Amino acid sequence: MDELAGEFEAERGHLLAVAQRMLGSRTEAEDAVQETWLRFSGALADPAERARVRDVRGWLTTTCSRICLDVLRSARVRREAYPGQWLPEPVVRGLPPADGFAPDPAERAVRADQLGTALLVVLERLTPEQRVAFVLHDVFAVPFGDVADVLAVTPEAARQLASRGRRAVHGPDVPRHSADLAEQRRVLSAFAAAVESGELDQLVRVLAPDVMSIGDSGGHFPAGRRPVVGTDAVARLLLGLYGQARGRGALRGRPVLVDGTLGWQSEFLHRDGRTIRMVTSFAVHDGRVTGVFNQLNPDKVADLPALGPDAAWPPRW
Repeated sequence: MDELAGEFEAERGHLLAVAQRMLGSRTEAEDAVQETWLRFSGALADPAERARVRDVRGWLTTTCSRICLDVLRSARVRREAYPGQWLPEPVVRGLPPADGFAPDPAERAVRADQLGTALLVVLERLTPEQRVAFVLHDVFAVPFGDVADVLAVTPEAARQLASRGRRAVHGPDVPRHSADLAEQRRVLSAFAAAVESGELDQLVRVLAPDVMSIGDSGGHFPAGRRPVVGTDAVARLLLGLYGQARGRGALRGRPVLVDGTLGWQSEFLHRDGRTIRMVTSFAVHDGRVTGVFNQLNPDKVADLPALGPDAAWPPRW
């Protein structure tokens, strides 16, 4: 059993990445990975059974994916009844060291279309089968034969499901995100300065014409039920949000990585006196912000560490 546990722990990070992209929920992903361990330890506790498995990662990925598929099928009903707009639970980490912002073509290629809240939001449009097929094949390079085993379909059907998912992900109304960390820092520094200035024209210059803003409050705070789209509408929304927050005092924030891309964690007072804790992530393409994603559902940010005494506004990288 110790040997099995060691093999599983070596793949835990991979499994968590797979489950996170399939489910869009850190909590659900961790539950799926734990269930994968229970099945792994139960099915392969006999050394003879373990000897028949030549590819441990493949076995674990297939098992975890089937678990995620079941969760996705049941989650569709919950998501349809969700109050307002839905965003994934943010995975928040500290910033990389200073040299981590240096432009790197390899890093750009890895990040493009694979990380960030924008991708997770778009994946919500897919059916469970399309999502599993797309994530396994296009993100983790799992062969279509193995994808077919997960979905209990033919390889050709798995290929078609992934293709439909790919078309949705690259649709014309999807926020584009191709910037590496260095470009993100430049654009978001200008974005933060424009928001702080309160000048509409200055903020408009940082936003793409088809920029989209989505806010998830889970029904705890007022929030739009549909995305806000377009430069002028998004700019006015953001200036109003941060202007009111500054007016009530105690607006603080710190720069962070959110799902692998630059963003910030902030705190400010609601008009009823409650403290709003918010995580904001972005999509950046061709030097402009194409997507703004505000997660302020207390249930999804409850586990974040409190802001320290060095938090300030505006955030600076």
